[in-house]
Amino acid sequence: MVIITAGMIGVGKTTLTGKIAEHLHTKAFFEPVGDNPVLPLYYQDQKQYGFLLQIYFLNKRLAEIKNSFDNDLNVLDRSIFEDALLFRLNADLGRATQTEADIYSSLLGNMMEELPQQVHTKAPSLLISIQVSFETMLKRIKKRGRSFEQIENDPSLYEYYRELNQRYVDWYASYDESPKMLIDGDKYDFVEDPHAADQVLQLVDDKLTELNLK
Repeated sequence: MVIITAGMIGVGKTTLTGKIAEHLHTKAFFEPVGDNPVLPLYYQDQKQYGFLLQIYFLNKRLAEIKNSFDNDLNVLDRSIFEDALLFRLNADLGRATQTEADIYSSLLGNMMEELPQQVHTKAPSLLISIQVSFETMLKRIKKRGRSFEQIENDPSLYEYYRELNQRYVDWYASYDESPKMLIDGDKYDFVEDPHAADQVLQLVDDKLTELNLK
């Protein structure tokens, strides 16, 4: 069984991934950010490094999926299905070319076909998407303090974050690769409130029971 958390920058994916993995007594696979050598370069020059960043993430994401084959239950931070959404936005905002976006989408499709179907399904058993208001997202980005993510260092990020937030809403609405559930990160502040975290874990338990996965 594979559970994947999804959502915008600053919604709490890493926190929830860790909490779910601990709750289910299994392993968490986290998105490579802190040790990502391309990410700071991307925020310095998005157009030059956008394609390289997406290839870096694709390589790491596929490695995570393959590493998860060794376990019966895994919780992954961010879905590979989100990557095309992120890069398509970069192309639409002029941070990458449409040709690069098309090549990336084709590469993603080809690489997904190469994953061994007999080991695990390529889609997750459950996708858990976290949504927060735009204002909450900006506060959390500010709080975690990564300099290259701060709007005061790059005012163009405001429009990028605003558009990305809306595209995630649309993406979740149309996502049909697997069972899914939505967590309201404004209603349940599981990042700061232990009681809210317990409530979210109960919602996850209820969904797994509904799907006969627990």
